[in-house]
Amino acid sequence: MHRPDEQWWVYILRCADGSLYTGICTDLERRLHEHNHSAKGARYTRARRPVALVYQEPQTSRSMASQREAAIKKLRREQKLALFS
Repeated sequence: MHRPDEQWWVYILRCADGSLYTGICTDLERRLHEHNHSAKGARYTRARRPVALVYQEPQTSRSMASQREAAIKKLRREQKLALFS
């Protein structure tokens, strides 16, 4: 269970095949490790390892993180790249 005051993150990973993956979490280091080394990583990233963290953005709640994640996922690839280039 997450505390109401816990920091949430929206993040973008660059996969080994050059594709981008967007997600949310409360612990970026743990989540990056899961994406690269664990069965807990997303199915999409498990097939495209290794992945690298290329963008992170803090959010104040899970709700805000989920909304921002959805907005980022709607962006075109060029717009996503502009976030972190």
